[in-house]
Amino acid sequence: MEKVILVTVKLFESSDEWSLDELSDELRLLTRTVQGEVVAEIKCKRMKPTPALYLGKGKVEELNELVRQTSARTVIFNNDLNPTQQRNLEEAFSVKTIDRTQLILDIFARHAKTREGKVQVELAQLQYLLPRLSGKGIALSRLGGGIGTRGPGEQKLEIDRRRIRKRISRLTDDIQSLGRRRFELRKRRVENALSSVALVGYTNAGKSTLLNALTSAHVKAKDEMFSTLDPVTKRLILPESKQKVLFSDTVGFLHNLPHHLIEAFKATLEVVTEADLLLIVLDISNPLIHQHNDAIWEVLGQLQAQQKPVLYVLNKIDALAENERLVERFQHRFHNCVAVSAQYGTNIDKLVNKVEHQLLQATTVIEVFIEHAKMKLLNIIHEQGRVLRCDYTENGVSVQAKLPLLIAKKLLTEI
Repeated sequence: MEKVILVTVKLFESSDEWSLDELSDELRLLTRTVQGEVVAEIKCKRMKPTPALYLGKGKVEELNELVRQTSARTVIFNNDLNPTQQRNLEEAFSVKTIDRTQLILDIFARHAKTREGKVQVELAQLQYLLPRLSGKGIALSRLGGGIGTRGPGEQKLEIDRRRIRKRISRLTDDIQSLGRRRFELRKRRVENALSSVALVGYTNAGKSTLLNALTSAHVKAKDEMFSTLDPVTKRLILPESKQKVLFSDTVGFLHNLPHHLIEAFKATLEVVTEADLLLIVLDISNPLIHQHNDAIWEVLGQLQAQQKPVLYVLNKIDALAENERLVERFQHRFHNCVAVSAQYGTNIDKLVNKVEHQLLQATTVIEVFIEHAKMKLLNIIHEQGRVLRCDYTENGVSVQAKLPLLIAKKLLTEI
């Protein structure tokens, strides 16, 4: 295991509600996910970062001494470092120095299994690396003897930058190509009248375990952060309406998830923006449950998915088996929720029934033309929904109606 020193800094000017200890604990969990051995930690508060080193000179000297005493190979900062700060700190410590974003990217790279996931991770890594090339490649790569080689030549730095930009362009094209494939899959889903439910939540809240419990899937679930990176979709037939519904597990959210990472993984997170219902999965046994909920809504806001219908799933009630009063308190706090244990299957039936009820409650307005030979569909519209407009013609009926989402999707496949 790689020996690591963690540095957590909380800025007074920050509006972050997380305490210094809470920020430090999460950084430790992220480090554990990449098999890092934490040999020392430094926690401090500052008014604002210094331009050159982020920390003050005294703290840098203290860190340098810790690196020497512990033989640490890596120093990880909880805060994003700019290229100058990162370069100066590496020179000061003579060991690798990375920030939280780089640590998250390393976790993503370990867990990416599909082609799409790998492309998105590489794109995010290169976008992170590009502005950090400054100060490298000082030696000139085209100097030498002979005609045409005199003068300053082209710095290796510029060659590296051009290669990275070219690779970024190629990866962007690959993502667009994969996006067209996803569009065809979505089109097929609409044609088959399939509703979709996306499982969203803080990383390690138990989303993969819940997907297994709901659909009898065999998704690999681990007790670690970001164990699921690539979206996984499974089908479930609802017990009463017999409608087929797609449940999708998604990459876990995180407090202060860097915006450019969300941009890079928008392709993966499209299942959230296109879902008919969001299941927000919260770990009810985690003391930071309210902060996790705030972080989830922050990411949903960046995805412009805040208006989606939501059902809360309070997971891991088995960890609070002896504190039913606390479970009841959370149920009052999070309206429209179901408390479950995905690991032991507790209340999964209740959750499925709640999902079905909410999907049937969700409505949409459709405008269709029904031929005379299919007039039975008009009867279904009158029975299941509300007719807003009905115009009879020689060839059939033009109808505008408000219907339950599941009924509307099924109807559209028969017209």
